[in-house]
Formats: sequence, structure tokens, C-alpha cells
Amino acid sequence: MPQLVVDALLFDLDGTLVDSTASVERNWRKLADKMGVAFSDIEDLIHGIPARQVVPMIEPDASAERIEELSQFLLDGESTDTGDVVALPGAAAALDGLPTDRWAVVTSGSTRLATARITAAGLPFPRNLITADDVAVGKPDPAPYLAGAALLGFPPQRCLVFEDAPAGVASARAAGTKILGLLTTHPELGEQEGIPTITSFEQVEFSADRLGVIVTY
Repeated sequence: MPQLVVDALLFDLDGTLVDSTASVERNWRKLADKMGVAFSDIEDLIHGIPARQVVPMIEPDASAERIEELSQFLLDGESTDTGDVVALPGAAAALDGLPTDRWAVVTSGSTRLATARITAAGLPFPRNLITADDVAVGKPDPAPYLAGAALLGFPPQRCLVFEDAPAGVASARAAGTKILGLLTTHPELGEQEGIPTITSFEQVEFSADRLGVIVTY
């Protein structure tokens, strides 16, 4: 079985640790209606990229106030719509078995949204968390994963990122990290991005000692 030895792990949240797909789609549909566009026209943009970056892609002439208004509309909806948000298989066991100073969650959502979804899924709350509130530019820019590595105190080249979305993979690749993809949101992620993939954390074994984290998949 393939094996990686790294200093630390950086986990995306939605589609990686938690299944929030239904909530994401419900609330982006509401935003599409509010913006007067078809959901099918924006569906490829809704995973892995902060809303404040997606809104100008849909509405290029949107003012800063308009972007903030629409982003807040989406945040209010998603952060209170968590009834069917659940942990993905194997995620809780993986996090429970890792030293808290060796992993972080790096998400394109806000701190409010991340907190709501982590809580709803019943996952251990991360000691180290990077959200859209902590960086000027989100995924696919490398800033989030560079910030996650810095927060843990390790070079990005010595970190392993778990990602489910092309935007997140692009962010991790630009940051210089190792990457292991999850085929939860994009079934052909590995073929498209040329990275090793898994379908579930149930396929992965984690062990850690003072020298680092061993990931066997």
C-alpha cells in the first residue's frame, strides 16, 4: 500500500470531512434566484471557492456593497441550514487519532459557517483552523494552505492536503504541498489533476510519532 510520511496534515472541510452538499445546493439555488441567474449556469463555481470571489464571476459589475450583501445572504442561509450536514465516513476516527498540533482545517467558508458545520457533523473542533476570514484571497489561490502550514509551524512542502475540489487542489499545488484527493464531490478528480485519490477516509491508516505523521492508503 502507498505510504507518505509528512510533518502535518491540512484538511479541507466541505466534501472532505463533512457532507454538506444538500445544504450547499439549496442555498446556492436561492442565491441564483436572488441574482436572477440559472443555477445550472453557476453550478460549477459553488464548490471550494469563497462566495465573495464567486459573486463577481457571476456578476462582473457588482459593487463591493453588492458582493457583501449577496455573500452575507448565502452565509446566513448556509450557517443555519445544517440539519442534514454529517461527517463523511472515517473522518471522525481519523481526527480523533491525530495529535491536535499536527493537523488543521483549511476551508473556503467563513469561521461562522465552519463552526456550524463542524458542530452539526459532530467532529472534534480543530485546534488550528484557517477560514475565508483569515486570508485576503481564498482558494484556488495558495494563501489558505500557506496560512495553514504556517499556523502549524511546518513548511508547506512537508504537509499533506486532503481535498475534494479542483479549486482546492489548485490552491494546495500552488502552495507546494503534497495532495491526496477525495472522490466525494468530483468523481474524476484524480484523472483531471494527476494526483493520488481515495474514496473515503476508511481506506486510510494514520499513525503519528515525534518524527511526523505516517499516512497509508
